[in-house]
Amino acid sequence: MKYRLTLIFFPLLVLSSCSSKPESVKTAEALAERLIPAQAKYIEFREIPADTTDVFELKSEGRKIVVSANNAGTMAVGLNYYLNNYCNTTVSEYAAHPVEMPEVLPQVSEPVRVTAKVKYRFYLNYCTFGYTMPWWGWKEWERFIDWMALNGVNMPLATTGEEATWQRVWRRFGMSDGQIRAHFTGPGHLAWHRMVNINKFQGPLPQEWIDAQAELEKKILKRERALSMTPVLHSFSGSVPEVFKDMHPEAQITKVSNWGGFGDPYRCWFLSPTDPLYAEIQKAYIEEQTALFGTDHIYGLDPFNEVDAPSWDVETLSSMGSAFYGSLEAADPEAVWLQMGWFLINDRRHWTPELMQAFLGSVPQEKLIMLDYHDDWVLGWKLTESFYGHPYIACALLNFGGNTLFNGNFPTLIPYYEETFAKGGSNLQGVGSTLEGFGTNPYYYEFVLSLGWNYPQTPDEWIDKLADRHIGREDEAARALWHRLIMEIAPQYTGSGVSMNAHPKFGPQYYNWTVKYPDIKGYTPFLKGVWREMLEIGSDRYEYRYDVANIGRQALGDYFDILKDSLEVAWNKRDLGRARELKAEMGEVLDDCDALMACIPEMNLQNWNEGARSWGDTRAEKDYYERSARTILTVWSNNRGLTDYANRQWAGLIKSYYKPRWMMFCDDIIAAIEDGSDFNEKRFDEKLRYHEISWTEPSVTPIEYTSPGDPMETARRIIDKYGF
Repeated sequence: MKYRLTLIFFPLLVLSSCSSKPESVKTAEALAERLIPAQAKYIEFREIPADTTDVFELKSEGRKIVVSANNAGTMAVGLNYYLNNYCNTTVSEYAAHPVEMPEVLPQVSEPVRVTAKVKYRFYLNYCTFGYTMPWWGWKEWERFIDWMALNGVNMPLATTGEEATWQRVWRRFGMSDGQIRAHFTGPGHLAWHRMVNINKFQGPLPQEWIDAQAELEKKILKRERALSMTPVLHSFSGSVPEVFKDMHPEAQITKVSNWGGFGDPYRCWFLSPTDPLYAEIQKAYIEEQTALFGTDHIYGLDPFNEVDAPSWDVETLSSMGSAFYGSLEAADPEAVWLQMGWFLINDRRHWTPELMQAFLGSVPQEKLIMLDYHDDWVLGWKLTESFYGHPYIACALLNFGGNTLFNGNFPTLIPYYEETFAKGGSNLQGVGSTLEGFGTNPYYYEFVLSLGWNYPQTPDEWIDKLADRHIGREDEAARALWHRLIMEIAPQYTGSGVSMNAHPKFGPQYYNWTVKYPDIKGYTPFLKGVWREMLEIGSDRYEYRYDVANIGRQALGDYFDILKDSLEVAWNKRDLGRARELKAEMGEVLDDCDALMACIPEMNLQNWNEGARSWGDTRAEKDYYERSARTILTVWSNNRGLTDYANRQWAGLIKSYYKPRWMMFCDDIIAAIEDGSDFNEKRFDEKLRYHEISWTEPSVTPIEYTSPGDPMETARRIIDKYGF
């Protein structure tokens, strides 16, 4: 009998022991199991008390690595510090990247204790949900949320699926589902619909999309909250459907200023926050959103993003700011308003210090958090007297449109942040990034987020470890190369892309963006040496193979710029033979770049388009989503206002979209030389636009994707071919 009692009691004891673990430990263990399943059993997480400052500690106990921290998110930061600095391991934001670990976990020779430098670590931009994330499923989101946790993000923007909330709100105000869905844009453009920029374009939005995105958002928020994050949900920023305007002719509703070249049918209608209906809609939105997704009481509210305020009167803007916050407070007494600071630095002509102070000063202190949006370019706190005392988060932007330029100005970024910490005021409460898209250079954002912690590393030491973890070992040649890449070469690239992605013409300006690359003396050493030097270092790490392709596409882009400039010389001399030679070589460079990009999944248009098609069931539905996916990358809209803004060097996109444009341009240049005539820009532009619009239709322009090869072999072939 005694023996039988023991058998019964022991499992209960084990169960009791397991269930006594804090939820933070269980969450951190699950993260480790997802990322490093073979080594997870050797990582032990412990919860420790802390005051208001996040903290983690590392030490070895026998074969185990002990990560102690005050919550699950900080446990993830401690784990990442160990992976980066002891295992030479990078966990990428991309789900396609494997997590490569040493066979035996290195010991932590001396205990480590690190505290957070700031309260908030913010991440994302409304635009990221259009330029990178619109087609993501749970697989991509799960890895990305883990990456955010590892890098200390505790305040992510979370706007996926908000159309489900709006559908419930507008039903309450008497609209039909048909009217509501027609108000939304297509999936690829929802970010700009949410920012009060455009309505209706490529709508109506399918009901299946609305429902599926809402379910995805529930999973996203559940995981983010488990990892100690405070997701920033949206709120009512003033945009109402046109039918709502017709239903309420007495309301203070005005048409928003033109944005992005869109015509009247797509412009937004703005309800003044001082109208009684505004607070009513805000309350309905917060109620419905909370019922669907819960709340963490921090709400994004951005009414004037790249559009004019209805009035530039001091008293009007002051009353509007007060009313915006008042509507949030009435709906949620714990509400805190999070506001992008982009509008203050993007439109300094209108937003004078007097108007900024009137608007921001109308909101109670500690109830408004400002995002200093572009601190890698301009320190917004300097222009706003540190946002007039409101808490703010110093953010780096860098990437526009998901462009794939190899850039990142560390020599400016480092002193800017040092100055911000030293002189930016006691209301500086966070660091973060407001990148528009994931293009290249994820290490840039890892570095920015590392500034939110009191790490025992200098920037130079951080770069050394970056080199180590990208190749999996300490190597002085690799470290020297990465210092050169980050501190000397990347800062030279300040444009929005390479000219192979641009509207074909001579000169550096292409509609709404500029290619600015160094002069011949500045970048020839890069072309002639750095890519080859990277290839010669050698490693079997995936991150290294990604680096080889990433640097290669910039090298090929720069070389294409040289060929394009040479074509202009041939045109000016009317040198027919040279023009024909250059056309052939330009075509080869475009094909070679396409082949190199095909070697890396996230550099391939096929994954983008297939991700879009996965949200549809029928052929027509799949084509609808792919049309949206193609449009945002290329023509963007129904006008030329943002054409090529989201350009990127991707396999499939180069071969099927960019190459035909440049070959048409070369053909017209050659024909003009042969005929002794002027280049007919108008006729060329008409042909080009026909190609661009046709390309966005999957049924009209099917794409034959390049088969993936080995990036090392492909890079070696290209380097030898062009003598890089």
